[in-house]
Amino acid sequence: MTLLFGRRARLRWLHLIIGGALLMPYFLAALVIIGRLRPDPGPFSPLSHQLTAFVCALPMAAVTAFFAPARQLSVAAARALCGVPGDRPLADGPARTQQAQVRTVCWFTLHLALGGIVSGLTLAMPPLAGTIMALPFSQSMRDSRVFGLPEALDRPWILALLPFAGLAILVATAGCAALAGALLAGRAPVLLGPTPQDRLAAAERRAAELAVRNRLARELHDSVGHALSAVTLQASAARRVLDSDPEFVREALTAIEETTRRTVGELDSVLGLLRGGEDHGRSAATGPALDALDGLLERCGVSVSCAVRGDTGTVPAAVSREAYRIVQEGLSNALRHGGHGVPVELRVTVRAAELAITMDSPLPERAAVVRPGGGRGLCGIAERAVLLGGRAEAGPHDGGWRLAARLPLRTTGQESR
Repeated sequence: MTLLFGRRARLRWLHLIIGGALLMPYFLAALVIIGRLRPDPGPFSPLSHQLTAFVCALPMAAVTAFFAPARQLSVAAARALCGVPGDRPLADGPARTQQAQVRTVCWFTLHLALGGIVSGLTLAMPPLAGTIMALPFSQSMRDSRVFGLPEALDRPWILALLPFAGLAILVATAGCAALAGALLAGRAPVLLGPTPQDRLAAAERRAAELAVRNRLARELHDSVGHALSAVTLQASAARRVLDSDPEFVREALTAIEETTRRTVGELDSVLGLLRGGEDHGRSAATGPALDALDGLLERCGVSVSCAVRGDTGTVPAAVSREAYRIVQEGLSNALRHGGHGVPVELRVTVRAAELAITMDSPLPERAAVVRPGGGRGLCGIAERAVLLGGRAEAGPHDGGWRLAARLPLRTTGQESR
């Protein structure tokens, strides 16, 4: 009985009744048109007219399902009343593709067709069942011309079966409603679920969101990671010579102050992108570029010999920002592995079609301490270069360590300006 009269069955029955109510305006309009084409003198339309009107009302209802709100309303009603399995989600938003529109039309038409049938049964069968169940107990009803039984059926054993017949009609009506509701619930994920185009669009949105998150993670890693490495090493060096070289300590503290102040500004910029959301993060990408390279080299904590060839002002903004971060991460690696004051040779060359960055530093005498979880610096450099359509590599070279990056000046469009 739970399958026929349980909570889920009642909700699905209500969903079908709503479908019948939605069908009624189309049914009445079709009935009026058929009545004018095939006039009937009787006070009530014959059954043939009603069946024809029902069939004609369905195409009229299908046309309205092409309007944008139809899919969203259908999904909302199906979620609330149909009891769709949780592992088969329904699509959100309007139908954006032709396939989704066709599926919406099929669902809307099926809902209204089954709803019209179940609504008709709900209106007609309970009074009929009640009448049949009352006939054995009312002689006047059996004798009346409206409810009278044929003499062949007016027998005690037949009258005793009439209440069960009425009860069977009610159960059959509930069974029809339950079957129709189960059919709609089974078709809902197919007709109202995401289409392949919807899944592809969702995957593209997730990929775009992941790309933005990765870019912001790289910004935080390069900016904050460089600052922490520089501050840690400068503070360590200052502590060792605190008593013997006060002037060096003063310079180290000044460098720490400037580094942290600059990093706080960069951190505020990145957090502003996070607060602004994905679109803001794409369109309002900010950060230091090659024009701020002198300030970076001045207080980076290593001894840098820099040679710039070409006009860095002609470098596109996206390439200039990524180049700055690549240099910053290279200096962080040199500082982390070589220590304070390690000599670094940096060459930045602007060519006609690409920007070349080469950074040479000596290999450390002893292995550097590996941070818990490992670093992401070299991977981040490679990712930045690949996103611009370039390449980057790092490794031992002529007894030292070389970082080399080639960035095309015509970006591939994967990184916003």
